[in-house]
Amino acid sequence: MGLPHERYLRPKFWVSLALSLPVFFIAMGTMIVPMWFHQFDTVVLNWTQLILTTPIFFWCGAPFIRRWWVSLRTLDTNMFTLVVTGTGAAYFYSVFAVWFGDQFPASLRGDHGVPLYFEATAFITTIVLLGQIIEQRANSRTDAAIRALMDLAPATAHQIDADGKETDVPLDQVKVGDRLRVRPGEHVPVDGQIEEGRSDLDESMLTGEPDAVSKKQGDAVSAGTLNTTGTFILTAGKVGRDTLLAKIIKLVEDAQESEAPIAQLADRVSAWFVPIVAGIAVLTFLGWYFIGPEPAFLHAMLNAVAILIIACPCALGIATPVSLVTGIGRGAQFGVLVKDAAALEKLAHATTLLIDKTGTLTAGKPEVVGLHPREGYSEEKLLTLAAAAESASEHPLARAIVKAAQATESKIPESTDFNAEAGQGITAQVEGKTVFVGRAPADAESQEVTATLVLVKVDDQEIGTIELADQIKDSTPDAIRQLQALGLKVVMVSGDREAAAKAIAEKLSLDGYHAGVTPEGKQKLVRAQQDKGESIIFAGDGINDAPALAAADVGIAMGTGTDVAMHSAGIVLVKGDLVALVRAVKLSRATLRNIKQNLFFAFIYNGLGLPLAAGLLYPFTGWLLNPMFAGAAMSLSSISVVANALRLRRLKL
Repeated sequence: MGLPHERYLRPKFWVSLALSLPVFFIAMGTMIVPMWFHQFDTVVLNWTQLILTTPIFFWCGAPFIRRWWVSLRTLDTNMFTLVVTGTGAAYFYSVFAVWFGDQFPASLRGDHGVPLYFEATAFITTIVLLGQIIEQRANSRTDAAIRALMDLAPATAHQIDADGKETDVPLDQVKVGDRLRVRPGEHVPVDGQIEEGRSDLDESMLTGEPDAVSKKQGDAVSAGTLNTTGTFILTAGKVGRDTLLAKIIKLVEDAQESEAPIAQLADRVSAWFVPIVAGIAVLTFLGWYFIGPEPAFLHAMLNAVAILIIACPCALGIATPVSLVTGIGRGAQFGVLVKDAAALEKLAHATTLLIDKTGTLTAGKPEVVGLHPREGYSEEKLLTLAAAAESASEHPLARAIVKAAQATESKIPESTDFNAEAGQGITAQVEGKTVFVGRAPADAESQEVTATLVLVKVDDQEIGTIELADQIKDSTPDAIRQLQALGLKVVMVSGDREAAAKAIAEKLSLDGYHAGVTPEGKQKLVRAQQDKGESIIFAGDGINDAPALAAADVGIAMGTGTDVAMHSAGIVLVKGDLVALVRAVKLSRATLRNIKQNLFFAFIYNGLGLPLAAGLLYPFTGWLLNPMFAGAAMSLSSISVVANALRLRRLKL
């Protein structure tokens, strides 16, 4: 039985907070500045706390009470078992004290009568509500990721009938065999084969590679890919749920639904702590009732309540949330956005990093890396002629050539008669000559194995070649070394060709690589590694990475990447820099260590006080633990937890 949506919990939190503040003020004020509170009637103060705390416990804490009841009925104790047992003990004891406080022994009364613990009930309920809201808000990303994928498919398609008449029809009415027209700037509606025309398609949603792919008659095209230049007619081959895009969406849905919820440390501890505390409280009551001094029942009740109060998980309720909130805030200062608090904990246990190449290890934008002019031409002349011819083109490689020429501040000549031949190159008239820029021969030599080689001709005479490559980010090599030093095995997963992937893997000294991997293949690779017992981080930035990001134990997206990748990931690196990934790993380990320390502080005072609260020292020393001191120990554990968590604000990343 899960908790309601955070939209339901949010108003309960604000009401709980508003009512808790005056309760806390009254309770603490009588101890800190008792002289000022002497002017108020104690009965009025006590009843004020009771009236304010009652809706906090029964209305604001209603979701916790339901979880508490289920945990008892199913014998599956968890943090909510502790929370409601503790807050209930404090609340009902305090209600009893308000009604029958004059019957308590004089030794148990202070200057303001019998001590009350309404503030414990109010404070714990408020903090636990806040923690649950934070957790649920972090887990609400599924629908956004699916919607972003679905938006890639157009709502309608341009259907052509047997007479050549074109009609716009809803996408769900397209059938296998239909002829559809796709214009520049439109997404391909279904999987199919080009029947007429040529164009360049942006397939980065499939391959993660930035370069547009030339398509001609007979070539296959996939739904969701973007037509960048020409117009073509395709024959529908796969429609609806059979398209590759639909399969990617299904992969993301399945991965998110099958992801196991993180096992909360507090729940694991409470599984044995709750029965032990309950057993000690029962034994304490029975022991004092049958062999204790008179009034036996009152002593038995007060000592049993002292047990429950000192064991009340005030600090446990905030041990995890306060560390997570502080750690998440610290990460944000360094460009690490934690969308899923559970991901931060899982990141600390990860063993293997599977990382996409384009846009993650590399910049994701092709750049000119080499100019090789023939005799009689300079590098500047080669580049400016190519840039002049490419100035009218929108191809990524063309933009890279023009950008490189502009960076030299050389004058780029005017061009006319621009003409593009899909898959071959372009021609244009520059300074009265015909300039061709296009694909180099297959046997052309390249100094950079990962580069794309472009041939430049003037009036059918070769004047040189230009090498373009997607550069490795400057910060990547050092970041890889640091990740490996942290004990992570770093493996590259790319849709690129074998030679390029191998060259980059060797250049970065990676622990391995996988080339030519499809979106489904990336997810299968994640699953395969998990089946071997490894905890997997997947880092990527493209739509093609979304299934793997969702399937991994921790999905990490580059902030410079696609919205789908960022929606599917639990952690986003704002600047798309792997240095931030190093910081994220360090942050996760420090935060988890801080949480474990907080759990120790949450229990140490309680654990030490339990024997005293049970009265085990009474026969030898005459000592009993006044519930007031039980509450002080409980408060001290909370102060220790908060102070320890705040150390994360100074964490060096």
